[in-house]
Amino acid sequence: MKQSTFKILSNKALTSSVHEMTLSGDCSAITAPGQFVNISLPGLYLRRPISVCDCEGTILTLVYKVVGKGSAMMASLPVGTELDLLTGLGNGFALEPDSRKPLLVGGGVGVPPMYKLCKCLLSKGLSPKLVLGFNTSSEIFYEDRFRELGVEVTVTTADGSRGIKGFVTDALPGLDYDFFYACGPVPMLRALSLSSDRGGLVSLEERMACGFGACVGCTHEMTSGPKRICKDGPVFRKEEVIW
Repeated sequence: MKQSTFKILSNKALTSSVHEMTLSGDCSAITAPGQFVNISLPGLYLRRPISVCDCEGTILTLVYKVVGKGSAMMASLPVGTELDLLTGLGNGFALEPDSRKPLLVGGGVGVPPMYKLCKCLLSKGLSPKLVLGFNTSSEIFYEDRFRELGVEVTVTTADGSRGIKGFVTDALPGLDYDFFYACGPVPMLRALSLSSDRGGLVSLEERMACGFGACVGCTHEMTSGPKRICKDGPVFRKEEVIW
């Protein structure tokens, strides 16, 4: 974990509720896809945890959804604003050594961590497939960004307004994969883990306070006992999680 100051380079809307922020600063503590940062915002006591979408050199990309006071404040911050960040938080995705046909599954704001992971897998000479799940077509973001990486992308929408009608699990039949990586709402991760007979890593979403394990407020029951999502996770093997 490292505390440092970042400067906002851009802050723009991708959809009516999802925004993308790029910042410059010391990214050296970010070592794995799936890690997150904790942002201090003026006047708010608790930091806001945001997953890392991408990190190249000194440029950090965060994609976040406006759902409350903190994220609404983030969306209003102008270019040039300096923010205090804790970086390198959480245990990210470890690349499965025996997987030759990885599948990446992102649901809603669980999509951003898949971007850095996808780039990491591509750098290893692998060709991951992507399944992105949304409620409706107006909520879709980053589909084109993934396609620009040259990977196969399948989109599902619950209302059928784009791609396959249904949920991410409805896209699984016919996909050739030997391991999956996933991030999204717990019901999605549960359905995916129980319906797929392949191994997988899931990144759990949970409300966090400190972000580094001190407050134990984000504890989740696992097969080996209670685990802190922020410190022991957020990534776990699917068979560890008591759904």
